[in-house]
Amino acid sequence: MVDWFLQSDLDITLFLNSLGHPYLDNFMLFLSKKLVWLPLYIFIVFQIYRAYPKHYIHIIVGCVLTIILTDQATSSVMKPFFQRPRPCHDETLKYLIINVGNCGGKYGFASSHAANTMGLAVVLFLRNKMIIGRYLLPWALIVSYSRIYLGVHYVGDVVVGWLIALFAAIVVHYILNRSIQLSINYN
Repeated sequence: MVDWFLQSDLDITLFLNSLGHPYLDNFMLFLSKKLVWLPLYIFIVFQIYRAYPKHYIHIIVGCVLTIILTDQATSSVMKPFFQRPRPCHDETLKYLIINVGNCGGKYGFASSHAANTMGLAVVLFLRNKMIIGRYLLPWALIVSYSRIYLGVHYVGDVVVGWLIALFAAIVVHYILNRSIQLSINYN
């Protein structure tokens, strides 16, 4: 059964990775850069402040906490523990995978980009289904796909990143709601 999952993961990854086109390469590299999204993050903070002026600090802290949880779970725990090489570092795939740009670190399970972007999208979506959350879900999907496109992650890396994001966002959402409730009761 495990072999079937691994083979399916490889087959789907190779298929999605092969859909690339030279015209999209720079765009996909652009999507994967972290600082590129700084204007979006500033816009998100502004939208949160507009929608929740009394509790925006709680929500911002919740967003930051979600990203810390997802990033640490994937980068500091899972990658060193599982030590699954990225597709672009796998010698058996060097003629099959299309690697665009830098391959990144040696290990890729689970995808931090996928976990971080999806975690932010889900925690904001859970917060009263904010408009920004609705736009961030497609953004998280596109950033996640860019990781497969670039040849730096398997589909399984991305999906597990999403699952970690979902778990972290639900936990943080619960904590966020309790924190806001307590601040309302305190005032």
